[in-house]
Amino acid sequence: MANTRVISPEELERQQPFMQQVRRFYEERRPDVSPLACVRTYGCQQNVSDSEHMKGQLAQMGFGFTENPEEADFILFNTCAVREHAEDRVFGNVGALKALKRRRPEVLIAVCGCMVQQEHIAKKFYQSYPFVGLLFGTHVQHRLPELLVKSLVERRRVVEIPSCDGVIAEGIPTHRDGTFKAFLPIMYGCNNFCTYCIVPHVRGRERSRDPECILAEARELVRQGYKEITLLGQNVNSYGKGEAHGVNFPELLRRLNAIPGEFLIRFMTSHPKDATPELFDTIAQCEKVSRHFHLPFQSGSNRVLKEMNRGYTREQYLELIRYARKTVPGIAFTSDVIVGFPGEQREDFEQTLSLIREVGFVSLFTFIFSPREGTPAAKMPDPISAEEKTAWFREMTALQETLSAERLQALVGTEQKALLESDAGEYLEARLPENSIVRVQGDPARIGESVTVRITSARSFILTGEII
Repeated sequence: MANTRVISPEELERQQPFMQQVRRFYEERRPDVSPLACVRTYGCQQNVSDSEHMKGQLAQMGFGFTENPEEADFILFNTCAVREHAEDRVFGNVGALKALKRRRPEVLIAVCGCMVQQEHIAKKFYQSYPFVGLLFGTHVQHRLPELLVKSLVERRRVVEIPSCDGVIAEGIPTHRDGTFKAFLPIMYGCNNFCTYCIVPHVRGRERSRDPECILAEARELVRQGYKEITLLGQNVNSYGKGEAHGVNFPELLRRLNAIPGEFLIRFMTSHPKDATPELFDTIAQCEKVSRHFHLPFQSGSNRVLKEMNRGYTREQYLELIRYARKTVPGIAFTSDVIVGFPGEQREDFEQTLSLIREVGFVSLFTFIFSPREGTPAAKMPDPISAEEKTAWFREMTALQETLSAERLQALVGTEQKALLESDAGEYLEARLPENSIVRVQGDPARIGESVTVRITSARSFILTGEII
């Protein structure tokens, strides 16, 4: 695990006195009222998981939780740096709290995560948002109790943004947002350095958790009744590379699949250059592993893929798809696509459209290129106008909507396993293993159950069905 610092149990134990100090701080202010924390999370599932760990620490410090900032004693923004739109939302939402801080100066406002790990962003927060009392990056989240003591007890404005290759901290308490679906990180960071992506710069280099720690956490989730476990990593396919334990991602899936109990294993995100025949063979052999595979292709043009530093060609991607469909009957693919990468021409975009038609994705996450300061792509010539990129984006989403509608129509009359996920008022929403949502009638008390659903109609990209 070269260049990766594993946080020792002794270092985590060092946070316990800080937790007690924070608890006493609020007890002395209001002995009969527990403090409330409002945690706002932006971005990917990894950020959601990070927030669950920080909420676990806050719960041990005596905090309850609220969605209303007006009620909160502590407001924490866990941020995303992948796209400019996400950053703008954070700046706007943090800025809106200026009046709240003026009315209630005792409220502590904090910003953490990927945005803050960027030096220019941290500087902007520090200089332009003086009411933000705590700024900390992605590598010190395990020290939240200590940072709170510095902010609350010592009444200091705290900035903690060390630059490093990343850390692994085991044993942090978790306050999970769901009761039947859980996120389980298996690795952190990324070594790929795609030219458009800020993630390796803010999350650090690839580092994998010990497989026994992952298996122990998974067994506990199953014991607690979780029905769906999603394995997380910037590139789960490269799990275990360079590690002494010798467990790769397919082997990890096999060991998780062997845990007794009824549950579904999902994972994201995968990188095509590290997806192997062994992985698809393993999925075919493991009955608990979902047949939904999220495999971002980003562009259908080899020229653009090379400029992106993606490490594979269009032909290699399509060969993966063909092997997967031959090996895993019923496998369904979703993907990510970037439109308007610097220098992309109409012929490049046409190749993306043809790849979408050939693969037939269940759905796509589509984005117009967003330059990220500090990445090579931000400095590349970009002659195509924003208007033309927007027109391409609309053309691509229209194509995918047509293909998705056709795919959903083909499901009518079939029987599918589904997990009842939420109560939408007039109906319940259930998720199929391939990731589509179906509306059904049922008792909200059954949310969290796995059921069999007969698909009865597909209209306007919405499936409806009935529980058998």
